[in-house]
Amino acid sequence: MGQALAAFYDDLVAEGVPEHLAGLVRQVKPAEVEPVTQPDEGIVVTAPGKSGRLAIIVEDEAATRTLAESLFEATELEAIGCDSAEGALDILRERGTDVALVFADIRLAGEMDGLQLANAVATLWPRTRMVVTSGQSPVKPSDLPNQVVFIPKPWRPAAVLVEAGLATSETPPIVP
Repeated sequence: MGQALAAFYDDLVAEGVPEHLAGLVRQVKPAEVEPVTQPDEGIVVTAPGKSGRLAIIVEDEAATRTLAESLFEATELEAIGCDSAEGALDILRERGTDVALVFADIRLAGEMDGLQLANAVATLWPRTRMVVTSGQSPVKPSDLPNQVVFIPKPWRPAAVLVEAGLATSETPPIVP
């Protein structure tokens, strides 16, 4: 994992990403806590919380989910990974007020896909920042709620870190 992040850092610097953003990637360290899997729900918790605010990473490919979780470890957010929209919804139902960001692939394990999850989050948790990603055909803006951000795969770590920063620094929208 450390080698993969080091390679990402080198790529970021080569692409001209500002040093302060690329430096965040360099600071990422593997989680010191063994992952705990809850098989009934498909939820993987990677490390104890830092600020009590959460980032839910919803990705059915374990290696990609682990990489995203590692990136979020460099932020103020506690990273919680799951492989399905249903698992993410369980976390949101339990700790919705703590969730600052949901980062989800469009193709997921389970019945729901990432677009359905984005619509649910926008409707039920409108103060939560939602990012959708995919390596498949581009998503039309009309497929997503207005406040949902799309990042194509392969995503750049800097783009993920920027969204994490916005989730922790921007004032959430006022909910009527």
